[in-house]
Amino acid sequence: MSLPVDLNARPRPSADIVARVIDGQIIIIPLVSGIGDMEDELYTLNDTGKDIWDRLDGTRTIEQVVKDLSSEFEASEDVLRTDVLGLVEELLERKILVVG
Repeated sequence: MSLPVDLNARPRPSADIVARVIDGQIIIIPLVSGIGDMEDELYTLNDTGKDIWDRLDGTRTIEQVVKDLSSEFEASEDVLRTDVLGLVEELLERKILVVG
């Protein structure tokens, strides 16, 4: 079970993964064991996930990411916040993202 993520957190990709854009998709490759699921070796993000991932660089807070996305997409900040938090929580749990 994941813990709630602080909207002021500044998540960034783990040093234990490599992420590349291939055909417009983000492909994430764990470099060490214990990252992600045991049965999965690669992770991909859809277009929405890519837009969020591109902003998770450790300099922006989650709330800043939501605000950035709201100026780009026709969706309420509440919907975007839910989407961003959902992805961040999942990637933190899988150790693909880190905070701090």
